[in-house]
Amino acid sequence: MSTATVPRPPSYPVHVDADATPVASRWLWLVKWLLALPHYIVLAFLWLAFGVLSIGAFFAILFTGRYPRSIFDFNVGVLRWSWRVTYYAYGALATDRYPPFTLAEVEDYPTHLQVDYPEHLSRGLVLVKWWLLAIPHYLVVGLLIGGSAWAAQEDERWRYVGSGGLVGLLVIIAAVVLAFTGTYPRPLYDLLLGLNRWVLRVAAYVALMTDQYPPFRLDMGPHEPDYAIVVPPHDSGAPGATTALVGPGSPPGMSVAGPVRPGTPTRSGWTPGRTLSVVAGALLGIMALGSIVAGGALLVADRGLRDGGFVTTPTDTWRSGGYAAVLSNVLVQAPGADQNLPGRFFGRVRLQATPTSSATPLFVGIARESDVSAYLSGVARTVPGSGSNADEEIPGASPSVPPGDLDIWVAQASGDGTQSVLWTPSDGRWAAVVMNADGSRGVSASVDVGARLPWLGGAGFAAFMVGLVLLIGGVALVAAGVHRASRTEP
Repeated sequence: MSTATVPRPPSYPVHVDADATPVASRWLWLVKWLLALPHYIVLAFLWLAFGVLSIGAFFAILFTGRYPRSIFDFNVGVLRWSWRVTYYAYGALATDRYPPFTLAEVEDYPTHLQVDYPEHLSRGLVLVKWWLLAIPHYLVVGLLIGGSAWAAQEDERWRYVGSGGLVGLLVIIAAVVLAFTGTYPRPLYDLLLGLNRWVLRVAAYVALMTDQYPPFRLDMGPHEPDYAIVVPPHDSGAPGATTALVGPGSPPGMSVAGPVRPGTPTRSGWTPGRTLSVVAGALLGIMALGSIVAGGALLVADRGLRDGGFVTTPTDTWRSGGYAAVLSNVLVQAPGADQNLPGRFFGRVRLQATPTSSATPLFVGIARESDVSAYLSGVARTVPGSGSNADEEIPGASPSVPPGDLDIWVAQASGDGTQSVLWTPSDGRWAAVVMNADGSRGVSASVDVGARLPWLGGAGFAAFMVGLVLLIGGVALVAAGVHRASRTEP
């Protein structure tokens, strides 16, 4: 039996296919967000593993020019799984058949995705295609699926408005039409398939699966237009005659019943156990990274940010046109009955102040907030602001006595030049006060606060070592899963 083949242009290596006709009920879409929730949870972990493995693939391509086949199969499986859930849920709403929990191709499911395995990839392109070359497509994808934001200035404040994307809008329209008519608008279905196909091509490109740049074209419909339609020319109406979608890899003249998926067949190396091993390894890797970064930060703070043994805050300027600058409502609270815990945690605390604009001797003191409030009641003073908050000016008169004449202070210092007080924290509400020693008006000083934090170095070292152990465990789990998958023959 002879065949006729329609000429076609070269196929893009990312192949996205779906059933010719969508089949969806009127109302099930109202609860698909709940029904698809297990898939969203699983995909969150799979995409985490996808990112970790893509980093490994990046270095493999950079040094060898090849994408490790087992990693390639896993990442294609994640894209395939995501496409099935997208088609079922709010990326198309085109089927009511529940997506299977598998990375592998499922021949009788209404959607399919394959990516041709590249025998060689450019070592140079791997450095730029996923962030620089893909920028135009990122802009398009942002409009298609959301993630874009618009900024506008209103009442001297910037407001940001997010965009839900064209796909989301079209799906809403399809759902409304489906609810009222019971049918899925075919032109809308074709358009949604084309938009999703564009997104998936870009996803595969930026995931380093191909060097071929995604085309700027909207290939609408369930089947890609660059496939030949092969039919028997003289008996197309005879019983048993079939129409087949034949990909570029099919032998010349081949005609088979049903659609033929292009590209290399999906390998079966990724069993649930190996997939779980890679996901667990990726999770451990993320935890390890956080622990190593936290431990490194603590060690840097312990070794490089100490001043005279104290880890200090940046210097801040306290100013007051009144008689005092007061940092109040400093709450120190020990959990449980251990009243000495604050002292063990902070160690000794140092409050240091240096006058900036006056030759008048300076006073620095720490006292219970209630005692400071009683002393400065009715006194003009300033509460220094923090961050973008402005200083709070409180009007009043002069203090009744100079601060040094009181016995309310648990730590105090006064005199010319820089003044420092050392204090061991304990339970209660406390206030720090900077004044002129004679109680006169006009206070200005550079102030910093430091603490010994005796545990800092040990905690940093422990966190760093825990991170290394987690990293070794994560790498071992990922390597075991990838290795076992790579040993499975197609």
